[in-house]
Amino acid sequence: MNAPLKIGVVVGLACLIAGVIVVKQGRKPEPAVPDMAPAAEGKAASTAATAIPRLVDLGAGKCIPCKLMAPILEELKKELAGRLQVEFIDVWVDPTAGTKYGIQLIPTQIFYDPAGKELFRHEGFFGKEDILAKWKDLGFDLGSQAAATALVRETAAIPDARPRDQVCILCDETVNPKTRTVVKGQTEQKILCSPHCYFIYFSSIVGADPKVEDAKVTVAEGAGGTPIPAAAAVYLYGMDGKGRPTIKAFADKDAAAREQQGSPGNLLTWDLLRSKEMATRCGFCDRAVYPEDSSPVKVAETHTCGCCPMCALGVAARLQKDIEVEAKDALTGEPIRAKTLGGSLASTEPRTAVAWAGQKKGPDGKMVSAGCFKQAWFTTEANLKKWVEAHPAATGRQIPIAQALAEKMKLTQEQIAKACKLGECK
Repeated sequence: MNAPLKIGVVVGLACLIAGVIVVKQGRKPEPAVPDMAPAAEGKAASTAATAIPRLVDLGAGKCIPCKLMAPILEELKKELAGRLQVEFIDVWVDPTAGTKYGIQLIPTQIFYDPAGKELFRHEGFFGKEDILAKWKDLGFDLGSQAAATALVRETAAIPDARPRDQVCILCDETVNPKTRTVVKGQTEQKILCSPHCYFIYFSSIVGADPKVEDAKVTVAEGAGGTPIPAAAAVYLYGMDGKGRPTIKAFADKDAAAREQQGSPGNLLTWDLLRSKEMATRCGFCDRAVYPEDSSPVKVAETHTCGCCPMCALGVAARLQKDIEVEAKDALTGEPIRAKTLGGSLASTEPRTAVAWAGQKKGPDGKMVSAGCFKQAWFTTEANLKKWVEAHPAATGRQIPIAQALAEKMKLTQEQIAKACKLGECK
């Protein structure tokens, strides 16, 4: 390929990806004409008649960010019919629109009040939740029909009647007496369902000293459930049918070796068990997680994970980079994929996917996060409703995945550093 042809291909690709359009025509672009002047040929009269705010998106059919905007515009047009006028202008079909509206890049979104006065403009991809948030900042709380009908449960349909000393403080599962793990405190003890949940708990303690924490922990001896010091036990480390580790504790190596004859696995000390359990960490909150339980996250050419789908989204906020998240429908196991662009949600597959923000009432009566174990994604609202019906003790609310991302992107790096940390997370 000769040099001029190479240059032509590179320039063409750059225009396609970045969405840059030529509107300068050898001079500085004219500023957008105020009020309703850009909406010529009846647009002004139409907007005045409807007396609702207007969103104009100037883009093109083949521009990649513009393609990502298209379904968002359609959703806004459908959900906010009668409350927001949504208009798309293809500047490649109508090249004069670029000059008329004074734009330099595509896509560009321009916000007008009901009288036709320009209030705000944004260049580049703009996520749905960001658009709604900007309208709210401008004094127009449009919300959406989807948000109005979202599932909310602030009080359990059936109260959890299990004794608290039989419920894991971390994952909320019923504690098996043969894997019961206890952390003794000065005034209370924390009950965990297994050594695995203990290591998640341990990774949530800021500046934890292993030697100090080890002295507080007892585990149930695998055969009879008798409490034994965790640091002195020998562990049979195996694997179940789903690829998740199994952990059985024994008071001495001989007892563990006898169990090993009938249950394949490796014998580990507490320190080796710790290294195994702490090998995979959440890319957002840094808590320990099994790969089989995590949501994989791709950041450019590198890979990490989130201990839950919400934390997976948080990787975009922590690294300030665009990411791709893969999660599983909590009901069916079907895959759900989400991509971000410029800190906003660019796409989900399927587009019908929704999130469940697990929440509980805090001491002040306000709803707060119920923890990573209570967050989930679903391919459809129908699947979410079936899951909620099957979990009568679950409390929380349905939110768009875009909103979940927007909430993470609002966090400061200091807040992110404290995320999911015991006594630190707000």
